[in-house]
Amino acid sequence: MKIPLHYQRTEYDCGPTSLLNAISFLFDVEDFPPDILRYLMIYTLDRHNENGEAHKNGTSKMAMSFIAYWLNDYAKATKFPIHAETLSGRDVYIYEDSPIIKALRQGGTAVVRVFLDCGHYVTLTGLSEEGIELFDPYYLNTSFPHADIRMIDNKPFSANRLVAFEHFNREDRIPYAFGPINDRTAVILL
Repeated sequence: MKIPLHYQRTEYDCGPTSLLNAISFLFDVEDFPPDILRYLMIYTLDRHNENGEAHKNGTSKMAMSFIAYWLNDYAKATKFPIHAETLSGRDVYIYEDSPIIKALRQGGTAVVRVFLDCGHYVTLTGLSEEGIELFDPYYLNTSFPHADIRMIDNKPFSANRLVAFEHFNREDRIPYAFGPINDRTAVILL
């Protein structure tokens, strides 16, 4: 049985929440191994804020890469049917045959770093003619001033936003843009 995707519980846990949402999107609840839940929470939320407080600056790109590696190792050891791939920099780009678009066409998902008010992780879950559907774990009950971004309120198992394809590729720090090339990271899950 599929379950609705979740919103983050703090200002900092968009990374682990987006990863858990990606796996919940791919697998029924009875097939979701508790090991994955445990290790995602252990290996993420690894950044310290400017006051030196642990876990209060979200999840690093390094932690996202490590999680992809760990998931592949876990899949090999347990035969759990998941494959993870990490993208960074110029590889995190939306175009016709990009790795992200290919994954979404195959029924996979991608956890990508975008901008909201700061660096933020969301889960890409599907394609439409107008753009990419995603689930943003940060609960917002207001619409965006950008015509490229629309709220979705009737797909709790997969999406709460629809963002135009070309909007993601922008290098400025606006909502749901990938932003500067050096800041880009994504984890594809199939």
